[in-house]
Formats: sequence, structure tokens, C-alpha cells
Amino acid sequence: MRRYIPFLIAGLILLESCAEVSVRETQNFVQVKGIHFSLSGKPYYFGGTNFWYGAYLGSPGKTGDRNRLKRELDNLIELGITNLRVCAASEESLMGRSIRPAFQKAPGVYDEELLEGLDYLLAEMGKRNMKAVLFLNNYWQWTGGMAQYNAWFNKENVPDPDDPAVGYGKFMDYSAEFYLNDKAMEGFRTYIKILITRKNKFTGLFYADDPAIMAWQLANEPRPGRDLSIIKTADVFYKWVDETAKLIHSLDPNHLVTTGTEGLAGSLQSDEIFMKEHRSKYIDYATMHLWPKNWGWFNANKADETYPRTEKNAIAYINKHLVMARELNKPITMEEFGIPRDEEKYKPGTGTKARDNYFRKIFELIYDSAAAGAPIGGTNFWGWGGTGRNTNDDSMWREGDPYLGDPAQEPQGLNSIYDTDLSTLEIIKIHSEKIAKLRCKDFMVNSRK
Repeated sequence: MRRYIPFLIAGLILLESCAEVSVRETQNFVQVKGIHFSLSGKPYYFGGTNFWYGAYLGSPGKTGDRNRLKRELDNLIELGITNLRVCAASEESLMGRSIRPAFQKAPGVYDEELLEGLDYLLAEMGKRNMKAVLFLNNYWQWTGGMAQYNAWFNKENVPDPDDPAVGYGKFMDYSAEFYLNDKAMEGFRTYIKILITRKNKFTGLFYADDPAIMAWQLANEPRPGRDLSIIKTADVFYKWVDETAKLIHSLDPNHLVTTGTEGLAGSLQSDEIFMKEHRSKYIDYATMHLWPKNWGWFNANKADETYPRTEKNAIAYINKHLVMARELNKPITMEEFGIPRDEEKYKPGTGTKARDNYFRKIFELIYDSAAAGAPIGGTNFWGWGGTGRNTNDDSMWREGDPYLGDPAQEPQGLNSIYDTDLSTLEIIKIHSEKIAKLRCKDFMVNSRK
């Protein structure tokens, strides 16, 4: 099967849907105007992906592969992908399915090679007029995250969710204790300050002044817990959202700040919780994620039976969040969505019929909504596997393996889009080209105050 070969020049032409703004865009920051994003005075719409491991490839250390990184970015440009959601924080952990190495080896001890990797990634993205959304923490175990902060400052081991005696319930409760742990949160705030005030070795720009960054994200899928039994009241969670976002804005007035939440699925299915966390004046836009397999809608081994309800539920979920975003008078992004390959296989060359149908429907709904002036700014599908391959019999990641789009606790290839998935790539490219053209239209007139 032929590889998806990038043509960088063609890709850059694609980005220049409104040719007169292509040069100026590299000098400006994405802003919010009512329910829309803007860039260089024009609406900003994007097709994007999750590329969490970008800094790992950019590192000069053992995880680094800068040639691969540049090839992946060029492939993405050819597809019209201009926005990448990237991991900018990880905490070294003894949990079996957390990634190694980590940005932070211990409180205040940083891996300079990974930080340089982030420098390199942002420099290469800047050359390509791409924008990064950088998440700074994680509710889940695969980057260490909130649970590891608790363990560091409580001087104890994290309850590993992959241990059958622990499970995800106890782990989620432990992560939620982060919001009550003043020492852990201070350690987190210290890392935020170190990162945002960092000077990029390759561009000479401080991160706070780098237009390659679109937004800072508080965490990957933060939530008030699996219920409110740990923090007792959602006010604790709102306080964390508000204070953390306020800190980021105080350090960096140029970039946007958002939550990283799944939406209702990360808000105990409560409209009130979702609305209140995003009403903070320091949160610039809202986010939603969509995971039909994880939520019990879709079974890849019973695709004919479960796909129809998956599509129906997904449409309802998206529309619900568009209504809430309009009420908030803020934009929203669909920054995570994915679905397994046919029969839940993981290897390149296996079927993608259900995935292709799903991506086509999601993109269609997002584009139609954006074209009608709805408060949706773009999508980041999960996730870009590109040229990465996993050869382990169980498809699970082990330290030293190539990185794919899937986090360490999931089979590698579960939701990854390979560079050989030609039918899926064509769907992605068509959508990216269409939504980029919306940048030439003026939908912001309805949101100006």
C-alpha cells in the first residue's frame, strides 16, 4: 500500500485560503470575539488533531526523532491540519501504564531534553503556521498527572488503576483529592510558571510571546471526580479552574486559556457543572470530547448493531454543547473524538469502515454548524499515529517503543490514524479544506458587541 506522501508547498497553499493574511498570521495570536475565534482580524476555523507526543519526538534525548517529527508535521500540513493538541507536562510515576521519561522527574526537577523537545516542536510548528494547544496536567494516569502530584507531596504511592485490587474507581477518587491538596497544587503552579516563562532555544521567544501557541489548557479531561464524594461540593472544582486560569493569564496575556474537559461526560452529566466551570472570566472557550466506545455506545465487534445509536448519540451530544456554548457566549472546540478500527483491530491495513462513516458524519455536522455561524471553532481528532508502528504481540506500549496517537494505557493503534489509512486521510483532508475556507467569510458580525 502506498504511503501518504507530503507535498509541503501544496500544503502551505492550502493554508492560505485567504492569501492576503498568510504572512501576517505568523505575527498574531488567536483571539476570541464573542462566540468565534479570530486571527489577524478574520475568523479562525481549523482542522486539527491530537499529537500529544510531539515534544517527545523533538527531544535530543532517547525519545527524540526530529526527522520523523518534521515528516509528521509535513504530512499533517498536506492534510490541511493546522492545529495540534500537545502534551506539555508529564510527571514521572511508578504506575505501570504511565509514559517515561517525564517532563518532571520529581517536584522541581525537570527533564531539560523534553523541554527542549517542546521548544523544537513549537519552532517547527511556527515555520508551518500551525497552532498548538498545550495541556498542563492530566486527570488520568498515563502522564502521571494529578494523582502523581498527590503522591509526591503525600509521600506515598499512587493507587495504580491497572492493579485489579485497585481499579479505576479508587484511582479516580485519588486524583480528585488533588483539588484539596494545597502542596500538590502549589507544585503544579510552580511548573506552570516555569513553562510559561521559558525562553525557546530555537526561536528566542518566550513561550508567553510565541504565536505558535493558541492556548493553554488546565489539564487533560479534568473533572470534579467520579462523583462529589471526595471534594464534597463542586465549588472546590470551580475554584481550581478559576484560580489556575487566572494565574496563567497573569503570566501570559497573549494566549487563550481553556479547561480540557470532555464536556458533560466530564461534568457528572450536569449542565450546571459544565456551565459554571466555563463561566469563569479567565476561561476563554469551552471544550468537548466524544468517546462512544468508552461510553458504551459502540462495539466494534457489533458495528452493524451499535453504529446507528452511536451516530445518533454523537449528534445529540455535539448539538447539546453548541447550545450551551452559545449561552456562555464563548466558542467551543471538539478537541477529542475517535472510534476503533473494524473488529477493534490495531494494525495498519485493517478495516476502517465504521471509523470512516463516523468521521464523515462528525465532520459534516461540525462544518454545517460552523457555516451556519454556530460557536464551533474546530476539531482535533484522536489521534495522529502517522508513521509510528507497534510490533508487540499485545499491542501495548513499552518504554522505548515508537509513539502512536494512543496513550500508554490503551492498545497502540486503538484510535490512531496511520499514514496508510488512505480512505480516512481523504475524509480528513476534505474536511480541513472546507473548514479553512470559512476563514474567508465574516461570521463574526453576529458576535460583535
